[in-house]
Amino acid sequence: MSDYDDVCVLLPAMDEVETVARVVDAFREVGLDDVLVIDGGSTDGTRAAARDADARVVEQSGRGKGQAVREAVRDHIDAPYVVMADADATYDAADVDAMLEPLFAGEAEHVIGNRFADMRPGAMTRLNRVGNRVINLAFRAIHGEGYRDILSGYRAFTRESFYRLHLTADGFGVETEMAVECVKNQVPVAVVPVTYRERPGGSATNLHPLRDGGVIFLELYRKAKTNNPLFYFGSLGAVSTSAGAFMTAYVLYRWFAFRVSHEVIAIGAVGATILGIQLLIFGVLADMILSLHREQVARLERAVDVEGSGTGRAGGGEGSGGAVDERDGD
Repeated sequence: MSDYDDVCVLLPAMDEVETVARVVDAFREVGLDDVLVIDGGSTDGTRAAARDADARVVEQSGRGKGQAVREAVRDHIDAPYVVMADADATYDAADVDAMLEPLFAGEAEHVIGNRFADMRPGAMTRLNRVGNRVINLAFRAIHGEGYRDILSGYRAFTRESFYRLHLTADGFGVETEMAVECVKNQVPVAVVPVTYRERPGGSATNLHPLRDGGVIFLELYRKAKTNNPLFYFGSLGAVSTSAGAFMTAYVLYRWFAFRVSHEVIAIGAVGATILGIQLLIFGVLADMILSLHREQVARLERAVDVEGSGTGRAGGGEGSGGAVDERDGD
């Protein structure tokens, strides 16, 4: 029996005919026989190439990487452990041992491969490298965790933990959403170093840095509404209050310098300031409610653990009592 019989490799693919077969072969060479390629409607022969490499191949019902991942785990994977990677041959299948070790050891339920630990020359453009760094810093500032490389497509997770994540992103924002949901649902996360290589010649990326980067930033900010409401509403309140203060300064300057009144701008300044202060107050209240909710959830979990351990001890006591009676009978 293989050490990886309980592991499925998930490869979302879209027009990756140049690389998908070598990625499937690489994972099979390190002992992972269950490889699932979920295809997003490729027109270049990706599905045929994956089947020729003995992978399971399904065509997703929708579009986008996020939808593909959700559909694959929900409908096509039964294994308790899932390794997710890209089908573009930029990740090293030999790193799978390091990816799975925290799961097998019970140290984590979700593992992120840190590409910056061993990024080969040409693997990422300067613009993408800067963008990744900024996004990771924003994630740490907004959500309070430093996962080092939240955009990494090399992941390993338990199927059970995946079902606890509320994922809705359809495109490349799925990795960001996974990281945020892990923080929100307190899923134990481990970060391990992996190798990240340049895409082989002849293959083209499906990632558009500016468009997808904007989507990722919006996803980070949108998720802050339920995970860090003080930041979400506080930042909106700060912008509104600052706009009100700027308009107020302009109105006062025009009045004292030229005796010109701007009633409409003055009304707008008052409205923006009041709205900003209200948003700041709402952010503080929402943060207090979230903190109380988390405390209640933690207490409930502790109560369930105590009840479970108490039941176990009670069962053990009954067993011990039976043994004493048996010895007395002898």
